[in-house]
Amino acid sequence: MVRAELDVIDIKILRELQSDGRMTNVELADRVGISAPPCLRRVRKLEEAGVIEGYHAMLNSPKLGLDLVAFCMVGLKHQSEANLKAFAAATAEWSLVRQAWMVSGDSDFLLHCVAQNLTRFQDFVIEVLTANEHVDTVRTMLTIRQVKKLGLVEL
Repeated sequence: MVRAELDVIDIKILRELQSDGRMTNVELADRVGISAPPCLRRVRKLEEAGVIEGYHAMLNSPKLGLDLVAFCMVGLKHQSEANLKAFAAATAEWSLVRQAWMVSGDSDFLLHCVAQNLTRFQDFVIEVLTANEHVDTVRTMLTIRQVKKLGLVEL
């Protein structure tokens, strides 16, 4: 994978969009100190290069009735390429799993889960996650409170 060549203006554009992806191109251009047409060209170039993957609304989970956030550390029975790929594909089907990472260390995967309540999360862990043919161990961590929430990339 080739690292994108970014200049100071590109970095400013990415910072601004990461903090507020809804602003108009005119507002973005003003914030980064260039006119609107070249700003739009730069944004499109960043999108085409895959640096900007998309635009999303950040939702307030508790206001939607999704009060439980948990992390699951999952160890597989065997770490063959086929098993790793099969488990990764399975995570895409599980709506409670909002993000998933293949990791090194004591576990093979780290899953970020969001559920309506503890019962729903427990049902998922018991009936779906531990029932998966590739899963050997599952360790869960329930969160107490989120204390920091930033964009995923520091620029």
